[in-house]
Amino acid sequence: MEPRYDVELISVTKRYGVAVAVDDISLRISHATYCCLLGPSGCGKTSTLRMIAGHEAISEGDILINGTNVSRLPPVQRGTAMMFQSYALFPHLSCLDNVAFSLKMRGVARAERHAKAREYLGLVHMRDFADRLPALLSGGQQQRVALARALVTRPKVLLLDEPLSALDPFLRVRMRAELKRLQRELAISFIHVTHSQEEAMALADLMVVMDDGNIRQAGAPRDVFERPSSAFVARFIGGHNVLPWEGGMIAVRADQCRLATTVDGPRIQGPRIQGPRIHGYVAMVEYQGPIVRVTITTEEGLEAAVLLSDHEYHDHPVVPGDATTLSWPEAAVHALAY
Repeated sequence: MEPRYDVELISVTKRYGVAVAVDDISLRISHATYCCLLGPSGCGKTSTLRMIAGHEAISEGDILINGTNVSRLPPVQRGTAMMFQSYALFPHLSCLDNVAFSLKMRGVARAERHAKAREYLGLVHMRDFADRLPALLSGGQQQRVALARALVTRPKVLLLDEPLSALDPFLRVRMRAELKRLQRELAISFIHVTHSQEEAMALADLMVVMDDGNIRQAGAPRDVFERPSSAFVARFIGGHNVLPWEGGMIAVRADQCRLATTVDGPRIQGPRIQGPRIHGYVAMVEYQGPIVRVTITTEEGLEAAVLLSDHEYHDHPVVPGDATTLSWPEAAVHALAY
């Protein structure tokens, strides 16, 4: 019987001396899942990835890969491969020999390992660059070679440590699509560490939001975005206004808000929050191509935003200092647990 999960973390903790980097986390990653570990710097996501790889020893708990407890096994026996942020290609080796290197270390004959390396260079559309040195490649091409090198050992799970961070925005989007294509074609789980909310939303089947060594929420990207569990998650994934509401906190998506403005209007008297609306003043207008983000603030320092289409904004433009009211439908309110 095939294991239900490619990776299971069971009460995993990582300590560096008295500092706790990962605090008793549990997670199940189903077969052939693209999982993104997302969070701010220092949240524990990279430590978690390195523990799965075997590059960091766990302090407590267990890690299972395809149903086998690998917690005490060295990296080479875990069935994982890791692609590093720096790519770490050997500068003196051709692309072909870079990809074939791990097979060479396993004693695979030259003809066989080169044939397999060419196959995987073809998988990432780099077969024509087999004889080039890494210094003669662009950043995106180096990344593809590093990806082929990680995949050539046919891992059960591929681990990626911020693989797109060094690329320019245009190339980042293209490589994002390539990673998703490869993951689907190979039908293995990818675990991808990133600090980019956009990247995680675009790639993940399972998005895991971490903070302070803990998993704050895990689920499909749409579920996390539509129903954030906490003020931290709502703020970190972006696109939400987090507001006080009847003794608690709520999240309202910025694209569900509407803006009404009285230019040079009188100063607003009374409470700044009344039902599903906020009275305040325009603080900032940011043009973002197809949308315009308008941020408002109240005298008490409460801040919220609305996302308007380019046409909506230019039909009724506002400027910083305009008196304004931000409103939303009752159905747009999502209560936050904490």
